[in-house]
Amino acid sequence: MAVDLEKAAERGNPSLVWRAGQDRRLAMVERVAPLQSRRVLDVGCGVGMYTSAFRRSTPAVFGIEVEFARAVEARPRAQGIVQAVGEMLPFADASFDVVFSHEVLEHVRDDRLCAREMVRVVRPGGRIIIFVPNRLYPFETHGIYVRGHYRFGNIPLVNWLPTPWRNRLAPHVRAYTARGLRRLFAGLPVKVTSHTVIFPGYDNIVARWPALGRLLQRVTYTLERTPLRALGLSHFLVLERLP
Repeated sequence: MAVDLEKAAERGNPSLVWRAGQDRRLAMVERVAPLQSRRVLDVGCGVGMYTSAFRRSTPAVFGIEVEFARAVEARPRAQGIVQAVGEMLPFADASFDVVFSHEVLEHVRDDRLCAREMVRVVRPGGRIIIFVPNRLYPFETHGIYVRGHYRFGNIPLVNWLPTPWRNRLAPHVRAYTARGLRRLFAGLPVKVTSHTVIFPGYDNIVARWPALGRLLQRVTYTLERTPLRALGLSHFLVLERLP
């Protein structure tokens, strides 16, 4: 599939294949939220990789996707895929047991409103599970704009710049501090049950240089058990809807 770089900059590029990194994240989800026979919503489902994986546990999997072509591609992989935005979920209050959002909040127009909508559609006692980019990760993985031209790739140290400078280079995507991410849910009827930071899966490196990839996995996955996890790629936030 050809990649439209301008669209990738604005919306992100969805997972197009399922690899070990996705398996690892799915296992993390399954540890914090039972999926068996539950109603699951995938907010920003892309082409449906996670929706398809969730169907191994439950048939009641739904997804929303802003890009029409991606929504069409995802439809065979879940019970209900709808073209919609995260800021206006087309579902009734308390419709789902689990609401999942994988590397999406950083791209929506209004992340606070999207957070609110996810809280609205999850039932009391249900879980909201979120992955988003970490501001302290040493690379900006969504590329940057230089003199109005988009430069694709992992750009070092952009996220460590002062916010005005960082946002000038990467106006198309957010990266979150732990406090900034939790602030999205301040005042909403949820409690944090788990929050950590994880390192990448290194799937591309493992495919090209297996020994190096496995070494990176061993070292950085060990760091996830130390304060140095603060430098990881993504936040993993789990919230529970209060009565």
